[in-house]
Amino acid sequence: MIALLGRAASFNDRTALISQGDGYTYRRLLKTSKNVAANLLDGAADLGEARIPFLIPPSFGYAAVQWGIWAAGGIAVPLCVLHPLPSIQYVLEDTQADRVIVHSDYIDFLMPLEQEMGITITSLESVLDENTHALPDIAPERRAMILYTSGTTNKPKGVVSTHANIEAQITTLVKAWEWGPKDHILNILPLHHVHGIINVMGCALWSGACCEFLPKFDAGAVWKTIESGRLTLFMAVPTIYFKLVSFWENLSQNEQKSLSGAASKLRLMVSGSAALPVTVLEKWRDISGQTLLERYGMTEIGMGLSNPYWGERRPGHVGFPLPGVEMRLVNGENDPVGENETGEIQVKGPSVFKEYWQMETATQKAFTKDGWFITGDIAVLNKGYYKILGRDSVDIIKSGGYKISALEIEDILRRHEVVEDCAVVGLPDEEWGEVVSACIVSEKEGIDTARVSNWLREQLPAYKIPRNYIVRRSLPRNVLGKVTKNELKKMFSEP
Repeated sequence: MIALLGRAASFNDRTALISQGDGYTYRRLLKTSKNVAANLLDGAADLGEARIPFLIPPSFGYAAVQWGIWAAGGIAVPLCVLHPLPSIQYVLEDTQADRVIVHSDYIDFLMPLEQEMGITITSLESVLDENTHALPDIAPERRAMILYTSGTTNKPKGVVSTHANIEAQITTLVKAWEWGPKDHILNILPLHHVHGIINVMGCALWSGACCEFLPKFDAGAVWKTIESGRLTLFMAVPTIYFKLVSFWENLSQNEQKSLSGAASKLRLMVSGSAALPVTVLEKWRDISGQTLLERYGMTEIGMGLSNPYWGERRPGHVGFPLPGVEMRLVNGENDPVGENETGEIQVKGPSVFKEYWQMETATQKAFTKDGWFITGDIAVLNKGYYKILGRDSVDIIKSGGYKISALEIEDILRRHEVVEDCAVVGLPDEEWGEVVSACIVSEKEGIDTARVSNWLREQLPAYKIPRNYIVRRSLPRNVLGKVTKNELKKMFSEP
């Protein structure tokens, strides 16, 4: 039996999930997932790694369907409930799926694809019906899940993970972050991404803990849940912490004191999926007394680096390799670099994915000849801690012979009094190759960008000072809160 499902039987009547205010035990989750598996098999012995996409909001039904697909020998393909129809169609076509399991709220939304693609829309309710069927034995090396990359630079790629990969991704975090049966976490993250699936729900269900769903983010509802005292952990992306800070700042002093006291009692708070601005970390620490634990991961590897659960959590850094993860930094010639030298992150270990779905050439290019996964992320090792400088294709600006980290400039720029948020990109330039360009987010009118540049010159060398500025009310982001920098670049040419 799949290890995650096998462990569920030992937790029996403990509460596994809270969905729409209702509690569901491990026993019920396991039984319902077996119903799903039996209905999907429909008399067959094994789904044989058939791709089964499903469009279900974060809920008990989501977890039961995911587990049911696995138990029947299929490959789970979670779809994003916030994606437009063309994005859904791309995944369905790429996986060559012949059916998709859909929550009733989304059947009308997907109906045009049933006619256009000939795909069968199967309702969530129908696969939950009581059913029994002998279930196949699933080897750990079998393909288990396809998650699609965010596609911020190219077309999304299907990242294939095996059951063994998923188990490694979960267990390394359970060990590093000391998960246990008494833990209770609120899941507010999209469940088509490793952050919500592995770091939150997967770790909780592996540990006999409780995972509570909040399908739609609402700052007040999150704070209310924190104030209830039932949470022991909380994980979110930087934009969510920013919104929680803003909500807290608009409360009365007594309300602030109550929420701060409740937040201070959680044993762990984590930030990930995008770079955490130091300013947000400091504000959150002032409010809650919690130093957010920053970590680094990718769809292809799960989590690779983490600040320590015990010990110094260094702002702006993502710690060191997690248990079972091998990591190195290399230069352009693929030779390892030393401390304080910039290099590209490469990773080895059991958590690293199997392949890109039906993309043999892309898979081969993603690995070195000796088996290291090439992440494309640039970092430096600083006194034992890794610091991410950005993605080579997005966050590293090549200007006048210099390689400049956009994330470094953003961290400093956010400290200016008129800047609420910002993003920095490199724009093509005939003379310099690229020029540093900044988008400032601010509600204030008539911002003097020359004064901003003068202020930056006190903290950065001249070649890192932005030459172009635009001021906007918000930044373009994907569903995980990552700034879509290719979209941002287009904004500089808008009137």
